[in-house]
Amino acid sequence: MRHVKAITGKRVTAMKPSLVSATVPFDVDGVHHGHLRLPYSRDDSAWGSVMIPVTVVRNGSGPTALLTGANHGDEYEGPIALLDLALNISPEDVSGRIIMVPAMNYPAFRAGTRTSPIDAGNMNRAFPGDPEGGVTAKIADYFQRTLLPMADYVLDIHTGGKTLDFVPFAAAHILDDKTQQAACVAAMQAFNAPYSMMLLEIDSVGMYDSAAEDMGKIFVSTELGGAGTARARSNAIAKKGVRNFLIHAGILSGELAPAPSQNLDMPGGECFTFAEHEGLIECCADLGGHIKQGDLIAKIWPLERSGVAPAPYYAKMDGIVVSRHIPGLIKMGDCLAVIAEEVS
Repeated sequence: MRHVKAITGKRVTAMKPSLVSATVPFDVDGVHHGHLRLPYSRDDSAWGSVMIPVTVVRNGSGPTALLTGANHGDEYEGPIALLDLALNISPEDVSGRIIMVPAMNYPAFRAGTRTSPIDAGNMNRAFPGDPEGGVTAKIADYFQRTLLPMADYVLDIHTGGKTLDFVPFAAAHILDDKTQQAACVAAMQAFNAPYSMMLLEIDSVGMYDSAAEDMGKIFVSTELGGAGTARARSNAIAKKGVRNFLIHAGILSGELAPAPSQNLDMPGGECFTFAEHEGLIECCADLGGHIKQGDLIAKIWPLERSGVAPAPYYAKMDGIVVSRHIPGLIKMGDCLAVIAEEVS
C-alpha cells in the first residue's frame, strides 16, 4: 500500500501500511469467500488474528458496491441479508464488483454488543482510523484507505441494536454537493424501505457515513428495526433492499421490486427527545403512530418509591414516531424518542 503523508504539528510523517490483509482477490472474476485478517496478539493466542468474513463477487468491468452489516455488533438484519446474498449470488448476474463484509465490527458482532469487547471501540465513530491504533481503529483504517477507495456505491445496514427500535427506513444525508446528494437520495429510494428518511445525525464525528460521503461516494444507510433482534419483516426488507440497491447501481441484473414508501424528514433538533430522568418508561405513542406537537410521548416513573407522579414528555413537533428507547428502563441522557415529519 502507498504510504500516505500525515502532518502532526510541524512534523510530516508517512502513515504506516495497514496490517489487515485479504485472503480473497479483489480483481479476479468469480465468487470468492475469505477473510480480512488482522493480527491480534492476546492471552489465548500469542500470534492470533481477528478474521473478518468477506465475499467478493466480480464479473468484468463496471461499478463497485461495498456492502456492510454489523457496523455495530448487536444489529442483525445486515449480516443476515449479506450472508444470504453471498451464498446465493451468481457472478453471471453481476456486471462489475460487489464487496460484502457482513460483520464490519466482527469482535462486537461475535459478542453481541454495540462496541468491540477488545477495546470498547465504536466502529461508527472510529474513522478515519489509525493503522497503529487498537483493533477497531485498524479495521476503520483499512476501510478508509483500501475498501472505500475501490467503491462507487456504499450501503451500510443499521438497526437500533439493543437500546433503540425504529420504523424501517433507508436514509440519506443533506450534503454540500447537491449532485452527490441527489444520487444518494435516488439510491435510498431505490432501496425502497417502507420509509425513506433525510436523516439528521446528532453526532457525525468519526462516522463511516461521513468518510464515504467525503470521498464522493453514493452512500445509503438504514435503520430497519432494533430491540436487539431481527424480525421476519425487517429481514425481508433488508434482503429486498440490498438487491434493489445493486440493481439501481447497474451491478446486479433484474428488475427493481417497488413498494409504497413514505418520505420523511428531520428538520432540526426538535425531532429528538432525551430523558432528563431515570426510571421506568411508560410509552404513550407507538412506533409509526402519528403525533401532534404537545401530545404526550411517554412518562418516566421513578424507581425508588410509589406514590410519586411520573415525569411527562411531550412532542415538540407534528409527525410520526420513528424511534423509541429499548428496553423498559431508561437513564438520564438516553434518547427517549425521535419524531420525523412526513413529506409528500
